[in-house]
Amino acid sequence: MSRIGKMPIPVPKGVDVKIDQSNLVAVKGPKGTLTKQLHKDMIITLENGNITVQRPSEEKMHKSLHGLTRTLVNNMVVGVTDGFQKALDINGVGYRAAKQGKKLVLTLGYSHPVEMEEPADITIEVPAQNKIIVKGIDKQAVGELAAKIRGKREPEVYKGKGIKYETEVIRRKEGKTGGKGKK
Repeated sequence: MSRIGKMPIPVPKGVDVKIDQSNLVAVKGPKGTLTKQLHKDMIITLENGNITVQRPSEEKMHKSLHGLTRTLVNNMVVGVTDGFQKALDINGVGYRAAKQGKKLVLTLGYSHPVEMEEPADITIEVPAQNKIIVKGIDKQAVGELAAKIRGKREPEVYKGKGIKYETEVIRRKEGKTGGKGKK
């Protein structure tokens, strides 16, 4: 039995969950509404304020879908109650971020500023010039946007310049030493 898959998901007060016959799960809470079509083989039930996920057989595919399905439903419940956020740090001389209306403007050492449009369900905050916070109710969308922002200038290992996640640790490399060359 899957350790994660067998755990029940408690539904907090103020959260409304609807489960369709075809495993279309809709979760409505104080922060918004999320719907997701999950695999048709999984058995998802709502009883006594808890959501449980069961698998129909011990097949390898059903075993692998068990924990995944439970985690996806749990992320939906957490998203509509608390939401998700990813924080990014910008390191480098002259590297900075600014918010202009619904656009994120990044100055990253290129010949032009990099502009990114803020998606509909996600909020981008810039509390300081070298810090970006991506917030939203969909964990996948928040992580995807944060990865796109990071991809505009990934951190390099010699000086540590670039955009990195707040919790990310950059393993630094030593540069070349000025030894004697061949003559």
